[in-house]
Amino acid sequence: MIKVRSLKNGIRVIIDSNPKCESVSLGVWVAVGARFETPDINGISHVLEHMAFKGTKTRTAFDISREIEDVGGLVNAYTGKDMTAYYVKVLKKDWRLGLDIISDILQNSIMDKDELKKEQGVIIQEINMSNDTPDDLIFDLYHQTAYPDQPLGRTILGTPKNVRAVTSQKLLNYMRHQYTTNRLVISVAGHINADEFVDACEKSFTHISGPLNEKPVSARYVGGDIRRTKENEQVNLILGFEGCSYTDKDYYTAAILASVFGGGMSSRLFQEIREKRGLVYSIYAFNSPETDTGTFGIYAGTGETEVAELLPVLCEEINKLPETLMENEIIRAKNRAKARILMRAENWSTHAESNATDMIIYNRVVPDAESIRKIDAVTSKQMADLAKRIFSGRPTLATLGPVKKVIAYDKVLSYLNHA
Repeated sequence: MIKVRSLKNGIRVIIDSNPKCESVSLGVWVAVGARFETPDINGISHVLEHMAFKGTKTRTAFDISREIEDVGGLVNAYTGKDMTAYYVKVLKKDWRLGLDIISDILQNSIMDKDELKKEQGVIIQEINMSNDTPDDLIFDLYHQTAYPDQPLGRTILGTPKNVRAVTSQKLLNYMRHQYTTNRLVISVAGHINADEFVDACEKSFTHISGPLNEKPVSARYVGGDIRRTKENEQVNLILGFEGCSYTDKDYYTAAILASVFGGGMSSRLFQEIREKRGLVYSIYAFNSPETDTGTFGIYAGTGETEVAELLPVLCEEINKLPETLMENEIIRAKNRAKARILMRAENWSTHAESNATDMIIYNRVVPDAESIRKIDAVTSKQMADLAKRIFSGRPTLATLGPVKKVIAYDKVLSYLNHA
């Protein structure tokens, strides 16, 4: 049973209790990420996430790792566009230790200068690794073209120059300013007593700054064409369009549409473009919502020669999709979506995460039954109407690799029947 409480300082707490579970997953999700950064500090949210584990007033970086691993637990974090997460998973008897470590790193991190210097080098290696990974880099190129000159189009990792420019004081100032009570959500799932957990949170989270109503820069989808030559064997390609936000009335429709179009080996794109024509090794459609926008696109990995044929075929599939949706493939896509929700319910770490992200996005936890009901309610007409709406928008074409044979952007527009 899920309970939602608020601490005296306003931090929201979600308790998803299951007495039959042997473990507890808990963490803090902060409604701050790369979208809150200006160009000169792009990447600071990610640096902060790394440095939070590098020592507090009472624990060294080694102490943090050792204490969790001494009890067989796991601790980790991640940074996204709109949020940053810090979480642990421990056996049920050790939840107080997990909570103490998370609260410690969020309130008492010292951002040691020597540790920062080492971690800057690690993060720059991470940036270089991402730049050497084509199926990572292509999404960075895609987003910077879809959303140019704005936070949503910049990378989460930032640039080596920005990472090197971060100082301990900048990190502490950023943390104090951005990590405020109205942006923090504490979420726990597993074998836990709600009253005991809330009481422990009340005592632990006492040094978080008060509420801040600063909002990220609103997204402005533009689209266009970007081509980057790289000495790879494959061309990595994304063709995308502006899609739906989390709060769009067609949010669930977009998810089902993406699944029908390219959501598995039985999907249209996989069958027509890989299985029948052999033009790609990998192809799929994706629906990526954000709080105020979203993108709907197709990723493909193909050969230098095959790419010339791929785009016309892909455009043909896009054009015919709205008028040829079949009930059996819609039912299959709905069943896939519902199965993912129900299978997710068996993973208590996922419970903690999904509950927290729901709270940040919707200001409530969305019951699985509600999501399943909305999936079932999607109609073929809604899908056809949404497909027409999405595909009539300006496309974003991003290609990486041996791109000489990629057809011109204007040609893509003509294949999509854009004036």
